[in-house]
Amino acid sequence: MSSTQIPLSTHDQLREAARDAWIYALPLIEIAMTRASRGGFGGEINTFGHMRDLADHKMRAVTTPNNDTLYTSAQIDLSAGPVTITVPAAGERYLSLALMDAYTNNFAILGTRTTGPDGGTFSLVGPNEAAEGANVVRSPTNHVWALARILVDGAPDLEAARAIQSGFSLQGPAIALAKTYARRSAPWNEYFASVDELMVANPPPATDLALLRKIAALGLGTGDFSPDRFSAEEAAAIEAGVAEARVAVRRGGGGANWIDGWFYPRADLGNFGQSYAYRAGVALAGLAALPPVEAMYMRGRGERGGIYDGHKPWRLHFPADQLPAVNSFWSLSLYEATADGQFFFADNPIGRYSIGDRTAGLTYNEDGSLDIWIGHEPPGGERDANWLPAPPAPFALFMRAYLPKLAMLDGSYRLPPVTALAVE
Repeated sequence: MSSTQIPLSTHDQLREAARDAWIYALPLIEIAMTRASRGGFGGEINTFGHMRDLADHKMRAVTTPNNDTLYTSAQIDLSAGPVTITVPAAGERYLSLALMDAYTNNFAILGTRTTGPDGGTFSLVGPNEAAEGANVVRSPTNHVWALARILVDGAPDLEAARAIQSGFSLQGPAIALAKTYARRSAPWNEYFASVDELMVANPPPATDLALLRKIAALGLGTGDFSPDRFSAEEAAAIEAGVAEARVAVRRGGGGANWIDGWFYPRADLGNFGQSYAYRAGVALAGLAALPPVEAMYMRGRGERGGIYDGHKPWRLHFPADQLPAVNSFWSLSLYEATADGQFFFADNPIGRYSIGDRTAGLTYNEDGSLDIWIGHEPPGGERDANWLPAPPAPFALFMRAYLPKLAMLDGSYRLPPVTALAVE
């Protein structure tokens, strides 16, 4: 972007610019916060870190984690040169390494679906780097989040999954620890100062030019953002725009798409293009979501806005011929809902955070159908084998379908609804 400041127009236009800019930049802020964290998804740059156990209620590093795969993560900085990534052979086990740019788009996925079961070595280069040799992957931004998922088929399989996990390696220039930037809760001046730096380090694509021209009055992406240049009235307009953005992003940017009690992902999930509001909503509630061709995430409708009452009992019934249509695996995860629109696993007496086709002891009905019982109280008797515990509080349900079949991708297969049960 040019460093030439565009004269301010009306306060209404400035408010709209602030609203749109806050939403546009939220993924930058969320992924930068993850990069600077000292947990399993952040820390040292250009180094893989491994989470050796499945996520549980104590894991709060990223919203809506799964309880199906081990995570391996690397925060990569390509500004000093390319890096070399080795992906291990996984055989028939599901494995993926998602490469996300600074705006949370999955620009490449390496693993089972794309590169096959035998792994390989790949050269990851930045947007302006000369590319040579084989297996070159180019990133649109210098900052990259590489996030691997390695399937675990129950507790007895954990050590074997860890052995494959250890096969990930990364070689590249030594880079200082990531800088800490403002969080989404920061005042507008601090938030946009961080956005300015992040946009300089990771220039937006040319295809965002229409939006960038609309927000140009703020001076973002120039490297010389200065909140002091705004009058008190202009600052108030910016603050009002940011307040609107905070409300809008909590409502989500995808619009209503409830079908038979489930919210289905849009086709542009994980590669958002110019769907900035949708991208922001996913960054808040489902950071690092994969695109549908790799995994589909469906959220249960609940009683209000995707939220269920944990005091009530619920049932999900699959007829024998209507189990999720996948080429890999499926699972239903339950999360407690936070006030700011994020989701984390809830502590429960049996340590079960998800249930699916690999759950040990899962029982099917005589006709081959499957019932999953959901609620705070155990359903009792044989039903306990298929119990997904809920907290005595609001919760959300997310269905994951890895490597979905065409029937799920094109909508000819739909999940059955979750229904409330009468309290006896």
